[in-house]
Amino acid sequence: MNMRDIRTSSDPDLAGSYAAIQRAAKSAEDLAIKTNTAIIVAVDGKPVRITAAELLKMRELESAKPTPNIPTL
Repeated sequence: MNMRDIRTSSDPDLAGSYAAIQRAAKSAEDLAIKTNTAIIVAVDGKPVRITAAELLKMRELESAKPTPNIPTL
């Protein structure tokens, strides 16, 4: 299996598919939270169930991370 990062592809559609997959995953998480249901994801090739409550907790932890200092003009 080729393990090259898809974002480095010379094909712009293929390179852009990474961002599309991330948007689709976030949309699925949003829907799971909104409907209070779980999602199933693969971790190391095994199915893992993540509840809406766990998704919310993961998002809270992500938002608590410090953001990098980006200078403004």
